Amino acid sequence: MSQIKQVIVMRKDLNMRRGKEIAQGAHASMAFLSIKAQDATPISAVEREWLEGTFTKVCVRVNSEAELDQVAAAARQDGLQVSVITDSGKTEFGGVPTKTCLAIGPDLAEKVDRITGALSLY
Repeated sequence: MSQIKQVIVMRKDLNMRRGKEIAQGAHASMAFLSIKAQDATPISAVEREWLEGTFTKVCVRVNSEAELDQVAAAARQDGLQVSVITDSGKTEFGGVPTKTCLAIGPDLAEKVDRITGALSLY
């Protein structure tokens, strides 16, 4: 099988504390499992291989909520699993719920790269 990976897209414009960034990225990475559980959707062969294999993740950045939304829309249009994370704002962002990041996949690298390949590494 081809290389499988998940890409986490983080908003750089928010200037989150490093620990907050890590927590938000972890939420994004594991959110696809919650979605599968809620919908009672089986884990695909590609997702299972990722979970049982190398667990490859790449973190890239965007500079605004609008860019984050554009990436999410493009990935969904291409049929990829997208998990957008909205922080509640209790510890940062002045109590305002804020989209912080998203995860695409896990899926075949060539599919994910069509959406995220031009984004800068975080």
